[in-house]
Amino acid sequence: MFALFDDAGKFLAGRVMSEADSSMQIELDSGKRVKVKAANVLLKFAKPSPAELIAQAAAQAADIDTDLVWEVAPEEDFGFDELAREYFSDSADAVQQAAMLMRLFETPHYFHRRGKGRFKKAPEDILKQALLAIERKKQVAQQIEQWAQELAAGQCPAPIKEQLYKILFKPDKNGAEYKAVVEAAKQAQRAPLDLLKGAGAIDSPYQFHWKRFLFENFPKGTGFPALEAPPIKDELPVSAAQAFSIDDSMTTEIDDALSVQGLGSGTVVFGIHIAAPSLAILPGSPIDGVARGRMSTVYMPGHKITMLPDDVVQTYTLQEGRDCPAVSLYVTFDEATLAVQSSETKLERVPIVSNLRHDQLDGIITEPTLTGEAPATYAHAAELAFAFRLAKHLKAQREVVRGKPENFNRPDYSFKLVSETGANTMSDGIEPTGVEQVLIGTRQRGAPLDLIVAEAMILANSTWGGWLAELGVPGIYRSQASLQPGIKVRMSTKPAPHAGMGVAQYTWATSPLRRYVDLVNQWQIVACAKNGRTAALAAPFKPKDAELFAVISNFDTAYSTYNGFQSAMERYWTLKYLGQQDLTELDCAVMVNGLVRADSLPLVFKAIGADSLPRHARVRVRITGVDLLTLDVHASVIARLDEAGSTTDEGDTEGEGDEEVLDNAGPLTLAIDVSDADAPTGDAPTA
Repeated sequence: MFALFDDAGKFLAGRVMSEADSSMQIELDSGKRVKVKAANVLLKFAKPSPAELIAQAAAQAADIDTDLVWEVAPEEDFGFDELAREYFSDSADAVQQAAMLMRLFETPHYFHRRGKGRFKKAPEDILKQALLAIERKKQVAQQIEQWAQELAAGQCPAPIKEQLYKILFKPDKNGAEYKAVVEAAKQAQRAPLDLLKGAGAIDSPYQFHWKRFLFENFPKGTGFPALEAPPIKDELPVSAAQAFSIDDSMTTEIDDALSVQGLGSGTVVFGIHIAAPSLAILPGSPIDGVARGRMSTVYMPGHKITMLPDDVVQTYTLQEGRDCPAVSLYVTFDEATLAVQSSETKLERVPIVSNLRHDQLDGIITEPTLTGEAPATYAHAAELAFAFRLAKHLKAQREVVRGKPENFNRPDYSFKLVSETGANTMSDGIEPTGVEQVLIGTRQRGAPLDLIVAEAMILANSTWGGWLAELGVPGIYRSQASLQPGIKVRMSTKPAPHAGMGVAQYTWATSPLRRYVDLVNQWQIVACAKNGRTAALAAPFKPKDAELFAVISNFDTAYSTYNGFQSAMERYWTLKYLGQQDLTELDCAVMVNGLVRADSLPLVFKAIGADSLPRHARVRVRITGVDLLTLDVHASVIARLDEAGSTTDEGDTEGEGDEEVLDNAGPLTLAIDVSDADAPTGDAPTA
């Protein structure tokens, strides 16, 4: 006697060795004996042999017309043996009964299981839905295979191209498009990005980087809703100061201006005037919602995405020829010793008499002209000379606290993109396409005009930070525990020393048109200016306010993302520059982990042979290739330019700032897995 039984959904058959009320001992063809519960035994038979029954039944099951079986099946529960006799004949043998059992098991959308060989046919409406789902799944599988074949053949189907960035960076792993890329990568034995590039899915490396950034950070586009800049309703007195700003020619969001009063009197009042959008834009307003959604202006070579709409910016920007609403900090100094005598914050309208542009004046306003060693023939010469003397004094004081001088031996780099028609993409408001001619310029870090602005902003941010703390009003602070490598700047709601700046506390409050935390801090500062000692009650944000912590978290994330994108695009255009200038060799300084830093370009990359050299060694490197898509550089050291043992650091002291450079020197990372079937960052403001 033989028996057919169900073993966890798999049909097995063997010889019955012994039988009890609730179980059987069955010997399989392999010789293995198993104990089977009687409830799992579905069929007893005398012939054919177990192996033959399984083989013959499987063959006959494939020929059974499932639709016909469903038609003739009774409405109530039935056994497979009953249906076999209905379908084959009244004398259906063991093979035919086993075939019917297998067919019923294989088609659960037609027949629902009811236990020990019993079934019930599915209702007609449910069956239709199941069949449609099966057909759709079949069609999807066919579509996946077709798309995979097209990709492997070097052609990109339109649906995959449309979802390129989603597939690569935020994939739906159950999506047909994603599965097709995975399958094609397996078939072609190629990396997904290389496969898609070869199939024409990527229009250009520049568009790839740009559209990826927009996909991840601006999925609804970079446009603004229709917004109207609210007027400032406060009655503000007009300041006696005659202020001037110092910015780059491309700057449209002019946040800050300076003034100097009382020269020659022995007491000089130095004014720092910050645009005051906080007097009109209120927390929770529609414009606030836009600013909070973006958190900062996004900078990149030749283009930017502003935090606020341009017409809103132009309403509050410190444009020359206007009396502009401002939050002003007046610090009174002894003209001879530069000792601070007092400070005062005012809400007022400030006459802006000049918008100076440092890129036009750096060669004119120099240290010799500011110190009297050369004639000064430009506007605000006396005021700028005092501001420069004050800036050097303030910097020296900070360096005492800091414990070592700030080094500015590496230059700042500027990028200008020129289209085929000769247009400057930034000044003419043209979105770059990636094929523009790139011009990379340099400015020595700590140039006189930069130093004047930077020290003025540090003075304002540290003074206001201390004032907020004194009045018990929370703000958003930036702090750094020490200058030890790896100790990064942190943001919090409580004042703490900033070792890198050399100040007791430091806020960001001088760029409210460009950074959301500055706007938040300005709301708090305005409350202090209006209410004095009772400011804590009137300030929009209270101590331990959850909203303030949320702003910090969201800003930190957004600002880090934006800076990473800026670094990536600067790297893209630098690699583009190499090709446009036909540069194949660069002089570099060795860093760590086989990385080198170019002397004349903002570029850090790995070079074969650099890992065996000491840090700061001078080398010449040959560029053998670049990949604008992954932003990789292929290079090798061909000569050492200094003598062995001469590794004096010509960069920033102890490699300050290298952590960020190393973070941005890595390869492109994707979320796709073929094993599946997922603006400058320093705190010192610049002109």
